[in-house]
Amino acid sequence: MFTGIIEALGTLRKIERKGDDIRLNVASGHLDLSDVKLGDSIATNGVCLTVVQCLADGYVADISAETVALTGFANYHVGQKVNLEKAVLPTTRLGGHMVSGHVDGIAAVEQRSVRGKAIEFWLAAPAELAHYIAHKGSITIDGVSLTVNEIDGHRFRLTIVPHTASETTLTALQAGDKVNIEVDLIARYLERLMNPEKPTTSGGGVTMEMLANAGFMR
Repeated sequence: MFTGIIEALGTLRKIERKGDDIRLNVASGHLDLSDVKLGDSIATNGVCLTVVQCLADGYVADISAETVALTGFANYHVGQKVNLEKAVLPTTRLGGHMVSGHVDGIAAVEQRSVRGKAIEFWLAAPAELAHYIAHKGSITIDGVSLTVNEIDGHRFRLTIVPHTASETTLTALQAGDKVNIEVDLIARYLERLMNPEKPTTSGGGVTMEMLANAGFMR
């Protein structure tokens, strides 16, 4: 489990293709690795990866074909910067929101603009994920916990404050770029509770009527 508060910027040092899988060698920058051991989890651009080899200045992790298919890792390159966060401890401040590191899909950056000192982005989410994204709700973009400020169909707007921009890869995003997204955990579980027979997460979704009937609204 993670919070979406990025601890360091890492660099992809080596990308090794193993059939449909990928093995990554990540230089971890100033991330404190003193308490990281084999088998620990590190969110890498929002993807929960298991450390299979500990290095003095980084780690090695494997990415399965399933994860490659759902994330941007298939198009990453050596030298690319990635957002890093170690798994939370029971004493960790929950500065962002509950993040599993299980990416739901890829969103496209449609527009970038500057508003005051902040950067604003409009992104387009896959149609099957759009109904999980709520105004003023939480979403994870490349591992960064952010608040959705506006919704327009399957499009949503984010505001990146200067500190977040300077400490993450988001400052480099431009129109046309693709990002990993993870929708809010509560929305996913709530839909499953309301639709126990539904085989997949595509289409449908939680409605106001369903919430009222279940006693969540008055």
